[in-house]
Amino acid sequence: MKKIEAIIKPFKFEEVKEGLVLAGIQGMTVTEVKGFGRQKGHVEIYRGSELEVLFIPKIKIEVIVPDSLVDRVIKVIIEKAYTGNVGDGKIFIIPVEDAIRIRTKEKGEQAI
Repeated sequence: MKKIEAIIKPFKFEEVKEGLVLAGIQGMTVTEVKGFGRQKGHVEIYRGSELEVLFIPKIKIEVIVPDSLVDRVIKVIIEKAYTGNVGDGKIFIIPVEDAIRIRTKEKGEQAI
């Protein structure tokens, strides 16, 4: 099993979510986050004053999938989150040793 974390632009979330559901993902965790990468934020004008925005709003999507779905999930995220502009995001793939569903005590892939 793998945990896939994707950091994407907020306006691309609905497209990515719909793509993941169509790909067979039954559950996900979504968090509103802020951060910066190579773009290092930007400057905005607010009431005539320059304001440096260091942390850009993003959406973090986390899904746990069996190894057999990893490539499909990554393909969907890249396809749906892509704009071609700086700040499209990142995908991280992390090994998951085990999973346990608290209610039923199921373990492994049955728990996801």
